[in-house]
Amino acid sequence: MPLTKTDKNRFIAVLQALFVTFLWSTSWVLIKIGLKADLPPVTFAGLRYTIAALCLLPFVILNPIQRQTLRGLSARTWAELIALGFVFYTLTQGAQFVSLSFLPSATLSLLLNFSPILIALYGIASHSERASLAQWGGILITTVGALIYFLPLSIAGGQIPGLIAGFVALSANSASSVLGRYINTQERLNPLAVTSVSMGIGGILMLTFGIITQGMGAPNLAQWAIIGWLAAVNTAFAFTLWNKSLQTLTAVESSIVNGTMLPQIAVLAWVFLGEPLTGRKISGLCFVGMGTLIVQLWRYFPRAKV
Repeated sequence: MPLTKTDKNRFIAVLQALFVTFLWSTSWVLIKIGLKADLPPVTFAGLRYTIAALCLLPFVILNPIQRQTLRGLSARTWAELIALGFVFYTLTQGAQFVSLSFLPSATLSLLLNFSPILIALYGIASHSERASLAQWGGILITTVGALIYFLPLSIAGGQIPGLIAGFVALSANSASSVLGRYINTQERLNPLAVTSVSMGIGGILMLTFGIITQGMGAPNLAQWAIIGWLAAVNTAFAFTLWNKSLQTLTAVESSIVNGTMLPQIAVLAWVFLGEPLTGRKISGLCFVGMGTLIVQLWRYFPRAKV
């Protein structure tokens, strides 16, 4: 049976979203390459997101609707966007770059996959949503996956700062997801306006802090190329394409596609960075990926009729 126009559009949207997750996954490899070349982690992150915000800026300034949106922002909304920029970019991304300077990519990727778990636990603790049996099952599966991955526990002393930074990134990422959801539901702002403002603020704060504490470093042409690619392609372009795909994909489809990043990062790090990937670690990653997917998608599971 021939595909309908709707089916073709959905297929194209899935391919677009998968391409974006591939770009985002390659970011981890490029970041590790930059860090191994002694780029200061926080300055590196600050450059990426400041340049990315500058890439998005023309699409805001040259669009009358976007300009009108920014002019109409209240002082409270500006404060919320500044807070989002600080938490999601300055804290989350800064800590992620620092963590990657100590930890393997797959290890940090696994840690950050616990973000939906923390968000779900926050919702349960704040009574904003009730815990379902599927949610608790997903949390259990994710925990088992983490135990399989990390046990027997053998953490080198040099990796402890990376784990601390990783937990900071995890906590900040979860908090920014809650804050971002609140801003989008309460203010009804265009995603481009939210991203360009928060990314610009967070990136500048991160870059300033990085230069003050770590210096600028001495990036050569190849390292500037990595920074430019991460900013223009893997951030600004990828964000635009991801938002375009979300106009067609359902929440279930986008969550499933986004979940493919965990194995993509692990495989890319194994191929290009030589990071070990044993059968036990693969099993742990699979459990974590499956568990976090259940936690995110439990609302869409079929329910038995009573």
